[in-house]
Amino acid sequence: MPLTMNRDVFITCAVTGSGATQDRSPHVPRSPEQIANSAIDAAKAGAAVVHCHVRDPETGKPSRRLDLYREVTERIREADVDVVLNLTAGMGGDIVFGSTERPLPPVAGTDMVGAAERVEHVADCLPEICTLDCGTMNFAEADYVMTNTPGMLTAMGRMMTALGVKPEIEAFDTGHLWYAKQLVEDGVLAGPALVQLCMGVPWGAPDDLNTFMAMVNNVPKDWTFSAFALGRNQMAYVAASVLAGGNVRVGLEDNLWLGKGQLATNAQLVERAANIIENLGARVIGPEEVRAKLGLTKRAPRAK
Repeated sequence: MPLTMNRDVFITCAVTGSGATQDRSPHVPRSPEQIANSAIDAAKAGAAVVHCHVRDPETGKPSRRLDLYREVTERIREADVDVVLNLTAGMGGDIVFGSTERPLPPVAGTDMVGAAERVEHVADCLPEICTLDCGTMNFAEADYVMTNTPGMLTAMGRMMTALGVKPEIEAFDTGHLWYAKQLVEDGVLAGPALVQLCMGVPWGAPDDLNTFMAMVNNVPKDWTFSAFALGRNQMAYVAASVLAGGNVRVGLEDNLWLGKGQLATNAQLVERAANIIENLGARVIGPEEVRAKLGLTKRAPRAK
């Protein structure tokens, strides 16, 4: 199909993620203060949306602690720069099986909890957006399965909708988009939906352009989509997504490098993405335009 370039593009910065990157770059933030400061710097560099996980401040390992989410959220909301807050709800669905001969019971590293617990921090912090990983997938970073059953997705989706938080559907393959459309048809999620196309995450959709366009062509025309690819193809997918009519995501969750031998900060990745967008002849839009486009409600900081 012919490409229809997006002329008004928003940048999402995925600030820290939940991967084992904490010891691979000094720029990967760990503490709530570091995560919030990196998100604020990304916003100042041009990100309209910041996507945040939290980590144990001492070890840097991924965490679901409510107090950490509260601190990150409040630090960002109290900052002198406006930005749309997007919190992950992807944690709590990991199953690590035993050996191929004795797969059960699950072994260390398993973190599988109920729908309400997976959304607890969303209900408490009320971000404008939270993620909904819209399918189950083998994950290559460790020998585990990212588990999101239809029942779990329906329950979590209904909770997000009731909270007034817009789900960002994380689609790692075309089947995830198929089920996302079913969630909208069933009234679990409100349409038009917001989608993040996740390219090059083993073992989901590879980041070749044919697969990418198959993903794009499966997004309903009235939905809003963004896209990213891991590692060295991150910036190539900034251009690819804009040309295909979408928005972009960059950040240390997906890529640690600005260039060969040069570790990046989140702000540097956002700045480079903004330059690519503008050099294509498009415009980088800010958080207020994103709120108007997606129907978001900005939340005030907690009363002291």
